Parts: sequence; C-alpha cells; structure tokens
Amino acid sequence: MAKTTSNKAGKDKGKGSAGGTIALNKRARHDYHLEERFEAGLSLQGWELKSIRAGRANITESYAVILRDEMFLIGAQISPLISASTHVVAEERRTRKLLLHRNEIDNLIGRVQRDGYTVVPTAMYWKGNKVKLEISLAKGKQSHDKREASKERDWAREKQRVMRRHNRDA
Repeated sequence: MAKTTSNKAGKDKGKGSAGGTIALNKRARHDYHLEERFEAGLSLQGWELKSIRAGRANITESYAVILRDEMFLIGAQISPLISASTHVVAEERRTRKLLLHRNEIDNLIGRVQRDGYTVVPTAMYWKGNKVKLEISLAKGKQSHDKREASKERDWAREKQRVMRRHNRDA
C-alpha cells in the first residue's frame, strides 16, 4: 500500500507546475561552447506567469546583458493569452530582470568584460512554484567547430547502430 502511494506521488510531481521544463534553447549548444552554468530567477508579471503555465514561452533567440550592474533577459518571447487582463499592455518580448546574487553578477560581469564570454539562456523550468532560468557562460563556435561536432555526433550514432547490429546477431 505504501508503495502505491509513493508511486502516485511521483506521477503527480511531473504533471503539475512542480518541476518541469518550460522551454529549452537547443540552439545554444549548437552555436556556443557552454562552460559554466548559473540558475537565475525571473521577474515576471502576472499575465506572463499564466502564459508560461499554458506553455507559450520561447527562449531560442534570447540573450542576457548587464546594464547598471544588473542582469537582464532580452529577446525571450512569452506570448500573451487572449484571456489576459485588458488593463495591462502585454509586451511579449519585453526586457525582464534576472534575479541573481551580487557575487554571481560580479563574477559574470568580470568574465564577460575580461574574457569575452557571452551569457546565453539554455533552459527555463519550474522549481517549486517559481520560474527559473538556467544561464551559461559561453564562447561562440566557429563554423569548423560546428562541422566537427556534427561529424562526432554522426560517428557516435553510427557506432551505436553497428553495436546494436553486432549484439543482435550474436
């Protein structure tokens, strides 16, 4: 009986807004060498939270910048719902403040200015009832790096096929 209860609790955890991925930036792994990851909170308005719950968030074209010693997310798209409040002007690509500790912001400022890094959002997800954004320090890939990564991926896929065929025949 206790086993069923724990299994049921595990199922409920994934369904609600308890801890799931909202949006991924798959393009970031393709275009950048990702080095260090940080977790940041997002300063959101009420209509944005409702839209995120409805799955209307996109972070593929977004990036983070440092303005006046604070971090901001630019270019993230959160499409407003039709049923959003009429007295609020809903801007889907507005600049949103990222909530980080002062020492994390100072670290990011130093790495961006000294070492030429870029801050790229890689994932948006639920943590409890809060929306969190995973940001990464990144360096841009050259086109030959992208081709090399593609070749490695294809080779790994081909190795898996050969191994599966070999194991099936044996």
